[in-house]
Amino acid sequence: MCGIVGYIGNKQAIPVLIEGLQKLEYRGYDSAGIAVYNQGKINIRKFKGRLSVLEEHLKKETIEGSLGIGHTRWATHGEPSDINSHPHSNVSGDIVVVHNGIIENYMQIKKFLKEKGYEFISETDTEVLAHYVDYFYNGDLIEAVKNVLEKVRGSYAFAVISKSEPDKIVCVRKENPLIVGVGEGENFIASDIPAILNHTRKIYLLNENELAIITKDSISFINEEGKNIEKDIFEVSWDVAAAEKSGFEHFMIKEIHEQPKAVKDTMTSRIIADQASIKLDDIKLTKEELEKFSKVFIIACGTAFHAGMVGKYVIEKLARIPVEVDIASEFRYRSPIVDDKTLTIIISQSGETLDTLAALKEAKKNGSRILSIVNVVGSSIARESHDVLYTWAGPEIAVASTKAYTTQLIALYTVALYMAKLKGTLTDAQITEIKNEMMELPNQIEVALSHKATIQKFATKNSNARDIFYLGRGIDYAVALEGSLKLKEISYIHSEAYAAGELKHGTIALIEKGTIVVALLTQDALYEKTLSNIKEVKARGAFVFAIAKEGNTDIETVADYTLYIPEVSDILSPIASVIPLQLLAYYMAVEKGCDVDKPRNLAKSVTVE
Repeated sequence: MCGIVGYIGNKQAIPVLIEGLQKLEYRGYDSAGIAVYNQGKINIRKFKGRLSVLEEHLKKETIEGSLGIGHTRWATHGEPSDINSHPHSNVSGDIVVVHNGIIENYMQIKKFLKEKGYEFISETDTEVLAHYVDYFYNGDLIEAVKNVLEKVRGSYAFAVISKSEPDKIVCVRKENPLIVGVGEGENFIASDIPAILNHTRKIYLLNENELAIITKDSISFINEEGKNIEKDIFEVSWDVAAAEKSGFEHFMIKEIHEQPKAVKDTMTSRIIADQASIKLDDIKLTKEELEKFSKVFIIACGTAFHAGMVGKYVIEKLARIPVEVDIASEFRYRSPIVDDKTLTIIISQSGETLDTLAALKEAKKNGSRILSIVNVVGSSIARESHDVLYTWAGPEIAVASTKAYTTQLIALYTVALYMAKLKGTLTDAQITEIKNEMMELPNQIEVALSHKATIQKFATKNSNARDIFYLGRGIDYAVALEGSLKLKEISYIHSEAYAAGELKHGTIALIEKGTIVVALLTQDALYEKTLSNIKEVKARGAFVFAIAKEGNTDIETVADYTLYIPEVSDILSPIASVIPLQLLAYYMAVEKGCDVDKPRNLAKSVTVE
C-alpha cells in the first residue's frame, strides 16, 4: 500500500521520481504527489487520481531541482483528495514528509500540537508527522526525526526533507518496507526494488527502527539511540525486463503465462526426479525436532491463505501432522495456543504483509519455530524467521496474485514431502512417484494455458453476470476459494465459493435460473459426490462451467460447459486447476473494461491493518 520514492544527486529529480512512482503503481493508490527542493524553496505538487493527473500538471510548468521525494497514496485517514494527498508539510513549507503506514497515536499528538498553536488542513496522520518534526526541529533534522520516533506509535515508513538542510533525505522504517539504492554521485530511496532498478542494482535493506541519512555522495545508518550501523549491500539479481510487460497487454496475463517457469524454478535444486531425497535449501529440520511438534500453524492473508488451505490438506495427508490454518489478522487477537511444540509456517508474497508479520512475531514470542515461505529476498518476514524457503516466482507486479500462489503451493508440497521423508509416513517409492509427477507440472500448466481462447469466449458471453458461485470438495474447495477471490478482485463481480457438500445447508436457496456456477471435479475420490451436487444446482436452473480431469467425459452430460486439465494425482491437481480460474477472472475483467493490474480499492502489499 502506498509508495515512496526519493532522489538526491545531480540529475533533475522529477523524471526520476515519476519513473519510480510508475513502477510502484501496482501497490495500489488513489492520489500522487512530489516535492522538489530548488533555490531555497520546496515545491509541492499533488493531486487526487492516477499518476497521469500529476504528470499532466507537471508538463505545464518547469520545476527544477535535484533533491526530491514522491508518493502514491492509498487512503487510510481521510478520503482521496488533493488536500489529503502526500507530500505534507509544516505551515511554512520548510519541512516536507511522505509516509506509508499508520501512526496509531496521531490524534493525541495532533491535540498536543493544536494546543501549541499548530493548524491542520488535512485529515491525515501524515500531516501530524510533518508538524511534529517541525516542533522538534532546532537546526538538526536527524535529531528531530529521532525525537519524533520516541513519541509515535504504529507501523510506518517515512522520508523527510528540509529547506534548511537541502543536502539530505532522512528516512526511517518500522514494519513498512523501505530500501536505499546506491548510485554514483546520486542515491535513492523507494518502497520496492522496481522503482529504482533502472538506476542501480545495489541496495540496502532497512531493518526495524533504523534511520537512513542519504546525501548524493554518502549513505549512513543509525539506530534509535543514534549509534552507527554497518550494513551489507544487497545485489539485485533479476533484471528490469522481469518487471516489464514484455508485449503482454497486462502484467497479470504475463504473470499467468510465467507460471511454468516459476514453478520449475521453485522446484529446481529442491526436487530431483527419480530420487527420494528432498532439499529445503539451508533449512535444518531433524526427525527429532519434527517429532517434537504437536501441530503446525499455517498463517497468511488472502491468496496466500488459500495456498495455506491446500498446504493443510497436503501436510496432513502426506506427513500425518495436525495442521491449523489461520488468517493472520484473526490469529493475532484470539490468544492462539502456540508454544515451542508448534511449527508456524508463514506465507507471504511480499514478505511485508503487516498482519502476517505481526502474527509471526506473536508466534515467535511464544516460542514457536518459524518457517516462512516468501517471494522477496531480504523482506521483513524473511529476516524475522528462523527458516526461509523462497519461492522463485520473480517480481509479481499485478495486484491479483497468480504465479506467487502456484509457487507457494510448490513450496508447501516440498515441505510436506520433506516431513513425510523424516517421519517415514511415505516410502521412498511413494515420494519418488510424487516428485516425478511434480516435475511434469510445468507441462501441465502449459496445457491448461492452451484453453485460454475457450475461456475468453465464455467470458465474452457472460461478463455481465452479477453473481457467480464456485463449488468444490476437499482440495477443490480451497482452489474454488482462490478462483472466487480472483474474480471479485479484478472484475468486481460478486462471487462466493462453497464446499459443495454445504449446498443443502442454505446456499442452494441462492441458485435460480441462469445463475453461473463454476464447479471443480478434480478429486477422484470425491468425483461422484461433486457430480451429484452439480445435478442439484442444474435442477434449480444453474448454468454450470465444470473443470475436470481428462477422461471424465461423463461430466459433459450434466455441465453446460466443460474444460479439462491433464490427468494428475488428486493432491497435485490445484496447480493445473487454478489456471483456468485465473484466466476466467482475467478475461471477465478485460471484457468489462476494468483496470486489471490496479483494481479499485486494492493494494499489492498490504502494510496497514
